[in-house]
Amino acid sequence: MKILVIFYSYEGNTKLIAESIAQTVNADLLELKPKNEMKAKGLMKYLWGAKSAFMKTKPELISFDLNLQNYDLIFIGTPVWAWSYAPVFNSFFSCYKIANKKVALFCCHGGLKRNFFDKMKLPVKDNEIMGEIDFFDPKKHNTEKNIQKAKLWAEGIIKM
Repeated sequence: MKILVIFYSYEGNTKLIAESIAQTVNADLLELKPKNEMKAKGLMKYLWGAKSAFMKTKPELISFDLNLQNYDLIFIGTPVWAWSYAPVFNSFFSCYKIANKKVALFCCHGGLKRNFFDKMKLPVKDNEIMGEIDFFDPKKHNTEKNIQKAKLWAEGIIKM
């Protein structure tokens, strides 16, 4: 089985989990990066991020060379921005359709995730959703425990 982990990470939390998953299941990694990354910190980061998420902006992505059709299982990870996925995924999903795959979803957040997974499932609705999991600020809180949680979850997904 060929496996891919697609992710975006603003502060490194989602990257930590994505790399842990990829290492555990021997997956390829695709880090989505906007051409113009926001530089905001503190309160401005949350205001800018929430505005971008609510407005469903589509930042231009740095190009990558990868054929999604080559993969059987795709893990998708993002930070939670205003109870939704990061805007880079608006760009990604507008250009790339993932269909007839096995998909597993994960997110990192520092607060409430609310109905995040309901929103995240919409652009991948033409797939078999294998599972979903969230991580609370994994770089700041129980880092090793969160890494182990990610690894165990990923191992369980590939056994399904």
